[in-house]
Amino acid sequence: QVQLVESGGGLVQAGGSLRLSCASSGRTFSSHAMGWFRQAPGKERDLVAAINWSAGSTYYAGSVKGRFTISRDNAKNTVYLQMNSLKPEDTAVYYCNTDPPVGTYWGQGTQVTVSS
Repeated sequence: QVQLVESGGGLVQAGGSLRLSCASSGRTFSSHAMGWFRQAPGKERDLVAAINWSAGSTYYAGSVKGRFTISRDNAKNTVYLQMNSLKPEDTAVYYCNTDPPVGTYWGQGTQVTVSS
C-alpha cells in the first residue's frame, strides 16, 4: 500500500518558520516530480511548490515565491517544504503528492496555522 505521510505542521506566529516533511512508503517516488499542495477552509486544493525528480528544477506559486523552499532526499524517500516569513494567509492543510497528483496518494495532510 502506497502512503504519503506529511508532518511538521503546527501553530506559529506571523513571520515564523516551519519545515514540513513528506515521507513515502510502499513505493519509491525518486523518479517522479513531487509537489506540496494546500487547502484552506472553503477553498480548492492548490499547488504551492513542486520539484522534479532530480531536484534540478523547482516551481513556486507566486504567493509563496521567495519565502518557501522545496527540496527532496531521494535516498530517504522524503520531500521537504521549508516555509519562512509565514503569513496568516498561509494557514491551510498542507499535502504532498506527485505532480501532477494521483488521487489515491493523498494523505491526511498536516495543519499549518499562522496567527497574526
